Amino acid sequence: MRQLNTLRLFLCIAVFSLTAFQTFSQTGTIQGLITDENGFYVPGASVSLESIKKGDVTNFDGKFTIVAVPAGTYTLKVTYLGYKDVEQSITVKQNQTTKVSLQLKSGGIELNEIQIKTYALSGQSKALNKQKNNINITNVVSTDQIGKFPDANIGDAVKRIPGITMQVDQGEARNIIIRGLSPQLNSVTLNGSRIPSAEGDNRNIQMDLIPSDMIQSIQVNKAVTPDMEADAIGGSVNLITRTAPQGFRLSSTAGSGLNTITNKRILNGSFLVGNRSKNKKFGWMISATVNDNDFGSDNVEAEWVDEAESPLTGNDITVSPYIAESDIRTYLVQRVRRSFSANFDYQINDNNNIYLKTMYNWRDDRENRYRLRYRSIEPIFTPGTDQISGYEGEIRRQTKGGINNDRNKNTRLEDQRMQNYTLGGKHVFGKLEFDWFGSLAAASEERLNERYIEYELEENPAGDPIRLQVNLNNTRFPVINPSVATDAALNRYSLKEITEENQFTEEKDVNFVANFKLPTKKGSLKFGGRIRTKSKDRNNDFFELDPTNATFDDFSALPLTNQTDANFLAGSRYAAGQYVDPAFLGNLNFNDASLFDKESVVDEFLGGNYDAKEDVFAGYIMITHKLNDKLTLLGGLRLETTKIETTGNIVNFDVNGDFDGVTSTTENNSYTNILPGLHLKYDFTKNSSLRFAWTNTIARPNYIDLVPFRNIIREDAEIEIGNPELNPTTSMNFDLLGEQYFKNVGILSGGIFYKKIDNFIYPLASQTTDDSLGANTTGFDTTRPVNGDDASIFGFEFALQRQLDFLPGFLKNFSLYVNYTYLTSSANGIRNEDGDERNDLDLPNTAPNMFNGSLGYANKFFSGRLSANFSDSYIDEIGGNAFEDRYYDKQFFLDFNATFTINKNLRIYADVNNITDQPLRYFQGVSDRTMQMEYYGRRITLGLKYDLFKK
Repeated sequence: MRQLNTLRLFLCIAVFSLTAFQTFSQTGTIQGLITDENGFYVPGASVSLESIKKGDVTNFDGKFTIVAVPAGTYTLKVTYLGYKDVEQSITVKQNQTTKVSLQLKSGGIELNEIQIKTYALSGQSKALNKQKNNINITNVVSTDQIGKFPDANIGDAVKRIPGITMQVDQGEARNIIIRGLSPQLNSVTLNGSRIPSAEGDNRNIQMDLIPSDMIQSIQVNKAVTPDMEADAIGGSVNLITRTAPQGFRLSSTAGSGLNTITNKRILNGSFLVGNRSKNKKFGWMISATVNDNDFGSDNVEAEWVDEAESPLTGNDITVSPYIAESDIRTYLVQRVRRSFSANFDYQINDNNNIYLKTMYNWRDDRENRYRLRYRSIEPIFTPGTDQISGYEGEIRRQTKGGINNDRNKNTRLEDQRMQNYTLGGKHVFGKLEFDWFGSLAAASEERLNERYIEYELEENPAGDPIRLQVNLNNTRFPVINPSVATDAALNRYSLKEITEENQFTEEKDVNFVANFKLPTKKGSLKFGGRIRTKSKDRNNDFFELDPTNATFDDFSALPLTNQTDANFLAGSRYAAGQYVDPAFLGNLNFNDASLFDKESVVDEFLGGNYDAKEDVFAGYIMITHKLNDKLTLLGGLRLETTKIETTGNIVNFDVNGDFDGVTSTTENNSYTNILPGLHLKYDFTKNSSLRFAWTNTIARPNYIDLVPFRNIIREDAEIEIGNPELNPTTSMNFDLLGEQYFKNVGILSGGIFYKKIDNFIYPLASQTTDDSLGANTTGFDTTRPVNGDDASIFGFEFALQRQLDFLPGFLKNFSLYVNYTYLTSSANGIRNEDGDERNDLDLPNTAPNMFNGSLGYANKFFSGRLSANFSDSYIDEIGGNAFEDRYYDKQFFLDFNATFTINKNLRIYADVNNITDQPLRYFQGVSDRTMQMEYYGRRITLGLKYDLFKK
């Protein structure tokens, strides 16, 4: 019945829309291309035939189409912020296509002293014009703007956009947060197709995988239209790759630099070359980029508890918070990012063209990690009291590495790859515009021969636990050391384990999209559909190695490396000490039965392996209608049907906790979402507008959350369980935004937004009361994803982008870019381990305050920019109670970059990243209780940029 009603609604909208369709006689088509003085495409230009009130807006390739134009002679007008208006007389003939090619000339702004009006301001102008002429609420950033910031990957570039912040990994922006909403509630597409995820436990897109050099424009849709994919509760980021130029272009970059944490080098280089045939029909562009970064991080972690067993009663009592486990970690990382792209297009005739866009990203992440862990820490009580007088525990020293070959180089090698191939076309059949594309995308992550060797110290010479000196005077920087140094002598450590692990995750995505567009009397009717099939699988294994000789009995006799560093960025008080040398670990032959007994440990990996298949079938219908000269309406309906099949493993154990077989289980689920939407844009003047949007969006659960698996982690007394019954998260969204555009290429905007979210997903923690989930699992901590009830988000955002040309003298060369977003949230239906609902929580992963700002200066030869990025702290992971909740701490990044122009083709650039040495920091419960702090140091780069272009 529901599907029948939906069909009826579609038909009603179609009938209503078609009644507005006018069957014009003796009509023709206008197709055109708009470029600037350098031959670069101009997106977002307003093209109009004012005498008959028809027009179009150029796309990201500078192209426009106006259909159903009555035969006759007209004046075609092009308007664009920062450029002079252009008018040209054209004649339209019946049943023919009139081709137009226009070039814009700068002159709308007076910056003669700066002499950068075309090249440097063109990127800003292109982005703002595209943003200005969209009906829905968007933010657009062009490649020229990206080049003004010191951002090597696209994630660091995106965080400059209003309302966006990023979660970092090893100092680089990785997971995107839009309007404070977690990465799984947002989507990232490449040329309109969802980018697959290379990670096994989420749908998040690894933004640090894509170099910023490979992207032409970034469009953030904060209010999606019916012709866009609906999985975008926070918003949708569309990355648009470069298109073949109108003339020959050669661009290249070469640079080097230094990471201050390791004093090791940075290497980067890129090139782009493209051209078009003499008859302009065939265009091509090939580009490649490489970035080789040798760096690392200094890390301290802690897990806090506030309960302990009373020596008087034997029951748990509340005590002053103390650390039950703490790590000192040293990471040494080499990250090599490569990207290749080849794009082609062919104009078959005036009404038909096809294109092929390809991209291949490949990142090698080599890592050695040295971990000193103080664990199983318990308080020592003053005899006869419940007063803590000291602490005792165990110590472990672990080296992470890999095999010794040309690829791994004694490190853990994480090989991540993402590729996308898109074939599409754009066609005009009379009054009908038709565009389509099919895409094949894949992402994978492979970690082979990942090795660990760990030594432990459980007792002092007297046979008691190791006495520990725990300094909690400053809970932001807690310090733990052995009370008696000789108790922790290296020759007292014994081998705990040697392990090797192989991990492989792959996701494949096939898309086909078709869109049809017909003119109406005062607008257009657009309809179409999408078919997307996706598969994802994770296949890991895990082995323990038991030495057959005495080689590993004496830790102090092995080849060791000392990682104590007086310049440890978290503080010299953290002494890392000695570890097994990764070169020794990498050269061990684990397949030599005379040296090792090798055993597969299935409970370490089998429960986490899975296969998932997801099919999405979508259709939409959408009307754009100009109600009067100032007010435009866009409304429509999208229907998405999702079918999912997941297969997981339940690992069985006997009464002794030993492996007793595995059960493979498959679950199927399907659901349909009806998603109406309405957008209104009111133009007070040609440069000021008010936008309103009512949209409905969804977010599908992570695949691993849907898999019917059970994974028992015995070392940590934890059990992870999937939930095939999860519902997708849905949201009803309201947006109101006002914008004022400046003639000197700037914008002042402000607005409010509200989201009503249902069925958000969170991990429910509980504790087992019996062994029903596995032998000897009573008291294990169990986590499974569940749906909460509902949540609401209210926020506002403000942005200002302006050249300060009203100031006197050299001050007019300054420019300002600031934006701020605030939001507040509430969530219902989050329960603790006892089943009681918690009322003290915001919606997880919602940052209440976000700010971006930059101050730039530019004259004829020099340009410089100081850029700031701030995001507030927010709850990241819900614990069993408020004390156990984990928060992602606030962060403030400050970057600087400068460019010196030698001539019109050659420039010198210099960048300094992370001037504030901002750490990644988590805290537990309250801000002063550090759970993790990871420092990265600063990155300094210097290089040359060469750009040659011919019209």
